[in-house]
Amino acid sequence: MEFARRRGAMAHQKSRPRRVRSLGPLPDDLYDHLRPPVRRRRRPAKKKPSDWTVTDDWPDEVPITEAEIEVFEAWFGDLFDELFSTRH
Repeated sequence: MEFARRRGAMAHQKSRPRRVRSLGPLPDDLYDHLRPPVRRRRRPAKKKPSDWTVTDDWPDEVPITEAEIEVFEAWFGDLFDELFSTRH
């Protein structure tokens, strides 16, 4: 009897009513999100690109593992075939 009473109590629990908060009136244009966002002003570059210096400090030969070659062949094999093909 005690078991039936506990089981029945669990089955008939009352839930509290959910509070619904009003967001106010809807806007006239529901597609307002399609307008491009307003861009913020960027900070000006410190130097002009013509004043930049590019330094190549890579070694003459860069070591590459077989695993790295396999990854590039798997992902870019079709592109490599098209670029380096001798047929035109």
